[in-house]
Amino acid sequence: MKKLAFNPYLPEWEHIPDGEPRVFGDRVYIYGSHDEDGGDEFCLLDYVCWSAPVDDLGNWRYEGVIYRKEQEPLQKDASIPGIPDRVAAGLPHLLFAPDVVQGKDSRYYLYYSMDFSNVISVAVADRPKGPFSFLDHVKRADGTLPPDIRWFDPAVLCDECGVYLYMGSAPAVHFPEMGDAPLPGGMGVRLADDMHTLTGEPFLCANGIETCKGTSYETHPFFEASSIRHYGEWYYHIYSSLQEHELCYGMSRSPEGPFAYRGVLVSNADLGRAGCEEPQNHIGNNHGSIAKIGEKYYIFWHRHTHGGQFSRQGCADELKMREDGTFEQAEITSCGLNQGPLPAKNTYRATIACCLVGPDATQKLPLKPLPDGESTLPYHTGMKDEQATDGYGTWIENLLPGAVFGYKYLDFSPHCTQLTMRLRGKGILTMRLDHPAGEEVARISVDSEAWTDCKANFTPVSGVHALYFTVESGVRIACECFCFS
Repeated sequence: MKKLAFNPYLPEWEHIPDGEPRVFGDRVYIYGSHDEDGGDEFCLLDYVCWSAPVDDLGNWRYEGVIYRKEQEPLQKDASIPGIPDRVAAGLPHLLFAPDVVQGKDSRYYLYYSMDFSNVISVAVADRPKGPFSFLDHVKRADGTLPPDIRWFDPAVLCDECGVYLYMGSAPAVHFPEMGDAPLPGGMGVRLADDMHTLTGEPFLCANGIETCKGTSYETHPFFEASSIRHYGEWYYHIYSSLQEHELCYGMSRSPEGPFAYRGVLVSNADLGRAGCEEPQNHIGNNHGSIAKIGEKYYIFWHRHTHGGQFSRQGCADELKMREDGTFEQAEITSCGLNQGPLPAKNTYRATIACCLVGPDATQKLPLKPLPDGESTLPYHTGMKDEQATDGYGTWIENLLPGAVFGYKYLDFSPHCTQLTMRLRGKGILTMRLDHPAGEEVARISVDSEAWTDCKANFTPVSGVHALYFTVESGVRIACECFCFS
């Protein structure tokens, strides 16, 4: 029996942002950065891999550590730039967003950058789940690199047209101490079949803030997070725009471009879709890519937890391709890879909420969590819990009056008449269907400092609906889970 799939799609103690989904054989593999649960920096941990059968996308399997920071030879080179505080303290460079591709020799190649080192490294394995061994650094045959490029966030294409590396960073604010300078945007370059030697000159594939005026990228300039896909006659260059919360894309009939901006694939605040003019979720950095699994397309993206941006979780939602090869912007949901709504008659963690907003319009999370009482934003959080099913308990914290948390989509057939929520705090919540301002269906109250099962009856509901809870009054309510009967 297939497992239900929901967002986030991995166990909630696991934090793999910057996800690059790759289908190899009959499994989809997810490669990405590796944040620490409750960490105080991005990408603190070694690379790991998870995979799932292409026909059972709720059944993810941990494949283990595939590459460790200490395997990089340049970790011992004090001259390599990076995060200044870490370099000064003699701490190892961090492993930033990677990509994995199968080479023409059928082996698997892992590409990564050590934080802001301005070096892209390559490791190789005989299997998609590794383990990977260091191979070489990307460079010309004479050992040099083209100037004026940020060698950062690598993405790799290997197909009948050749091997291509895409990369770059073009922030609006520059940090000279990190070797940062104004750059044109996202760049690409051809590689030899050995997968690491540059054979061509770099080309621009997405305009950044310095070059976007008058181009198709003007309103969504390239920031970082390059990814590349080839479907049919089109090449898709995926990137994070300077809006930060959205993943955009350009299209070309050639891997060397020219690429033209074609739209937004997903926003982790669900902004930009028809009718979504206000954030429906936390705004924070975003990075991910597309996977075609079976006959469907999915966009993999990430969200933020623990009240800050350093512990990110992977999510995925379906993309609809139009006849001309362009995509509609994905709607972020709780059911994600499930290929349909979730049955309402089940118990769900509150943290699969795809809508989570505070009582005011400010939705951008700070990098580091604010002390209790200083933030009005509710947030997903969790901690080790021996009594939890997977040893990790999760809940939504800091639910203040005016906060809304919601779920898309649940199937209430056969009909349901009772809601049970595990809550703590003091206050009243209302349940509404289809819209946060929809008609009130049920009202539930809590008055307890400990987790308490609170119940409410309501007129029978059936069919598929979005579900929203609004905090009407109270003090720092938290929600752990809910179910219907």
